[in-house]
Amino acid sequence: MMVILAALPALAIAQETQVVQIGFSGPLTGAQASAGKDNQGGLSMAIDKLNAQGLVIGGKKIKFEAVMEDDQADPRSGVGVAQKLSDMHVKAIIGPYNSGVTIPASRVYNDSGIVMATVASNPKITQQGFTNVFRVAASDSQLGGKMALYAAKELKVKQVSIIDDRTAYGQGLAEEFAKVAKANGIKVISTDFTNDKATDFTAILTSIKGKKPDAIFYGGYSPQGGPMVRQMKQLGLNTLMLGGDGICAPEMGRLGGDAITDQVYCTQGGAMLDKLASGKTFAAEYQKRFGRPAETYAASFYDGMMVVAAAMKAANSVEPKQYVTALAKIKYKGVAGEYEFDANRDLKQSPVTVFRFKDGLPVALTSY
Repeated sequence: MMVILAALPALAIAQETQVVQIGFSGPLTGAQASAGKDNQGGLSMAIDKLNAQGLVIGGKKIKFEAVMEDDQADPRSGVGVAQKLSDMHVKAIIGPYNSGVTIPASRVYNDSGIVMATVASNPKITQQGFTNVFRVAASDSQLGGKMALYAAKELKVKQVSIIDDRTAYGQGLAEEFAKVAKANGIKVISTDFTNDKATDFTAILTSIKGKKPDAIFYGGYSPQGGPMVRQMKQLGLNTLMLGGDGICAPEMGRLGGDAITDQVYCTQGGAMLDKLASGKTFAAEYQKRFGRPAETYAASFYDGMMVVAAAMKAANSVEPKQYVTALAKIKYKGVAGEYEFDANRDLKQSPVTVFRFKDGLPVALTSY
């Protein structure tokens, strides 16, 4: 009898704990695996911190559990991941990372009634009118536009050549850069295209060299950006390289070697982490836990999870149809910035930080 009584409190606690599954979609293998693992680390840190807090929602102690899926930065794989996570009835999806994956996957998540918090930047993502789709980072119009403004006002660029990788991300970023560049007196003297699997850019760069631009803007990711700058050096193409958040990572230095100098600039959504107390703490915790620095979007994936949890707490429910309204109205101060959404589910305020590379690493210059 005493054994049964002793077991009752433990049984009651077990019944009061609800496991809440959170989906993750990102490139964990392939050329962009470094970015995917960076993002995965941010989400893992948030979930561990929340679980340590012992949140009680709807009268139950909540234990978050991440379901990590590799979408390979591929739209078809991303849709497969979306269908799998939807069938599991996860309570939120943090991701995807790539715009090309996010655009088709967002329809699957929205149709399944799952809330999605993505860092993907193509403006089309939030122009679809999906009530469950939120962007927790800057859009291409902010990232590409601010790089163009900085190029015109601070770097005094007069002529630019543009290359993009034809992904939804790269193309969208390049279009926004071009639009703002032209409006600010920069002449676009050439436009070229590559792809997100390419390794040889010699033909494009040789053609550009003859046009003598002040800068090249690349809409794409580090696996192409690093080798591209290395090949620029080999060809004696001594000009500025500009890009967005896709090249704003230490991976540029790893792949580009000594060609990645202070001639390379990039933009990233969010405030300068090293200027914020919360940012410094996050960066130190991330380094300690994973033995590597937090890169482009670790803090945004961390914040994305925290914002979703705050909305669940405010609505007193982990069900997306219950907490989505609270998320739309939320005001939350995170590691990477302030989170408050407009009618399109874009951030009302998304500071953009301009970075310049030094010793192969992006170093924050200014918020712009």
